Amino acid sequence: MEPPTFIKEMEVRAQGYWSIAGVDEVGRGAIAGPVVAAAVILPVDPSIPWLCQVRDSKQLPAGKRESIYEMVREAAIPYGVGIVSHIDIDNVGIVRATRTAMTLAVSRLRTAPDYILVDALSLPRVRLPQCPVVHGDRICLSIACASIIAKVTRDRYMAELDGFYPGYGLAVHKGYATAEHLRSLKNLGFSSIHRRSFAPYKEVIKP
Repeated sequence: MEPPTFIKEMEVRAQGYWSIAGVDEVGRGAIAGPVVAAAVILPVDPSIPWLCQVRDSKQLPAGKRESIYEMVREAAIPYGVGIVSHIDIDNVGIVRATRTAMTLAVSRLRTAPDYILVDALSLPRVRLPQCPVVHGDRICLSIACASIIAKVTRDRYMAELDGFYPGYGLAVHKGYATAEHLRSLKNLGFSSIHRRSFAPYKEVIKP
């Protein structure tokens, strides 16, 4: 698969926008834990050598994601993170919760963007010009960087939760519905960080 490029950002800059944030989320399909979003603003001239290593976070091994995450921090590239809990996901639904996490991520950028590129979704509460990009984490460099920031942030948090909720394997599957995770639910039941609105829980409690 071809690596993400800076083409989309250059198209937007040709319209007169210079501070462009890529936005993506992680954890939308999990059955436990939060949804986490990140927003990343890459430099006008993306000549940083390690950017050629960037891919959609799902295509990278954990060690490579961690390495790129640290390089983003060391390069002082502006980024923001938004986290919405499993409780809010159950209360408002995953799509609205995802949009909220993305909106929070944009608001927490230390440098305000004047345009945002969002993976798949639009963000009505963000009063900025924007464009939803289908498969943005695969084709758009700033969105792919955001996917890495979001993924590493969420993975680290789920590893911490594993210490509070032992036996579920959260540090391994990160809350997704793997066979191991589903087996642990049969043995241990649902914990307080599992999403009650998602299928595995609803199937257990249905009449």
